[in-house]
Amino acid sequence: SRQASADGQTQFPTLLSITFTKKQDMRYGENPHQNAAFYLEPGANFGIGVCEQLQGKELSFNNVADADTALECVGYFVNPACVIVKHANPCGVAVAPTLVEAYRRAFATDPVSAFGGIIAFNRPLDEDTAREILSRQFVEVIVAPDVTPGARSVLTTKSNVRVLIGGGELPEKSLDFKRVNGGLLVQDKDTGLINMAETRVATKVQPTEAQLEDLRFAIRVVKFVKSNAVIMARDKRTIAIGAGQMSRVDCSRIAILKAADAGLDLEGSVAASDAFFPFRDTVDRCAQAGVSAIITPGGASPDHAR
Repeated sequence: SRQASADGQTQFPTLLSITFTKKQDMRYGENPHQNAAFYLEPGANFGIGVCEQLQGKELSFNNVADADTALECVGYFVNPACVIVKHANPCGVAVAPTLVEAYRRAFATDPVSAFGGIIAFNRPLDEDTAREILSRQFVEVIVAPDVTPGARSVLTTKSNVRVLIGGGELPEKSLDFKRVNGGLLVQDKDTGLINMAETRVATKVQPTEAQLEDLRFAIRVVKFVKSNAVIMARDKRTIAIGAGQMSRVDCSRIAILKAADAGLDLEGSVAASDAFFPFRDTVDRCAQAGVSAIITPGGASPDHAR
């Protein structure tokens, strides 16, 4: 348990007891030589554990981990959205007027990585979108709040595809745990969203309203990409994602290469990173690729001179 102090700070107990209930044994863990099981937190009302599986094979350890990322990420968008996750990272995210268009735009970011991925939606899966998915790619898991009868009929033609419905609402407050050898790190879960009105423009050129919208989209996506990360977006869709590198420069280089591989033009796009930029190397690289605006957490001493 935890309590909030008068200033809103979490007060963590001296003795921490955690109880989870086993939902199922897994065939194996992250690797075939590891044994594994899936446990649920009592009273939890959000996550893969509270979803109903409509069809498909039993979920694997990696399925649960990736589907959790996809479900949480897509929950941060209000309009029809699609998130495709592969190996713990989003490889395509898009918001669009319709679900099928959101899927098409997310898939186009990185069709190679999308193969065998996890796809999550924030709207009930319809027949057109289900047909589009099965015509384009091999998919491991599809997660949506619900599935229409027409979509369910389409999906039964691929009986091995795991289809999950539900997932609940994103909690406002929860705890995040990270196991280390001989201990456990506990923190408040990062459920915060960037308020664009509270951001500071560190350049003479002011962003347009369209750029601000894309920057808001991009900073929400980069939250789910393994650090360091640099992503590019335009028109509320990802154009390129560079994830999990020791250097933010390498992340930008990877993102630019992936955009080229997918045949996507970065001209006029925006970039977001979870890293502060102490040097201009990443800024220059992004600008040369056609990026028009960048959003970062800030904190580097040269920020005032941008």
